[in-house]
Amino acid sequence: MTSHSDRTAAVARIRDRARRQEMREAHYHEARILLLIDRFTAAKKGLNGLTKLAKLDFLLRYPAMLDRLLVDDSINWPQGTQPTSSERLAVESRMTRYKYGPWDQRYYSILGSLAARGLITYTGADRAEFRVTAQGTIAATALAATDEWAVVAQRIDLLKRHFNKSGTALKTLIYDRLPDAVDRPWRTEI
Repeated sequence: MTSHSDRTAAVARIRDRARRQEMREAHYHEARILLLIDRFTAAKKGLNGLTKLAKLDFLLRYPAMLDRLLVDDSINWPQGTQPTSSERLAVESRMTRYKYGPWDQRYYSILGSLAARGLITYTGADRAEFRVTAQGTIAATALAATDEWAVVAQRIDLLKRHFNKSGTALKTLIYDRLPDAVDRPWRTEI
């Protein structure tokens, strides 16, 4: 029989492991979003709107869906960036079908964390514009140079070249050409 203190210690260890896993996952999502905002920030313009951010992130997280759009448009993946066989069967992190298509509830906390650490700024009341800061550019450049993030950075460059559209245009593109991503009840996983 275990004592109360043994159970308390076991619960504390489980909670600690869960917190560490949650932090690793948060950092992973923050890194991906930072790279996305960095690549879409130009001298006079940032990434415009949460809808655009969410749709670009959807295509990044679901490379099999992006592949379908590229094939339809006769666009080739840059060498070494094609989805792996495991990526074609799974996604790195599920999104939820929401009002305007794929969505992740963590965007607000991710963006808030990046802004609080001085890596991005955002402005605008009706439609937010996200911009990387000088410190954010340094961090994004360092991330993109790592083996772990290099392919992601190259895929973001591909998105910028071929899918640098408004959030509404990206939403329409996904609805029209990837109906299986949105033909499901709200708040269900894609």
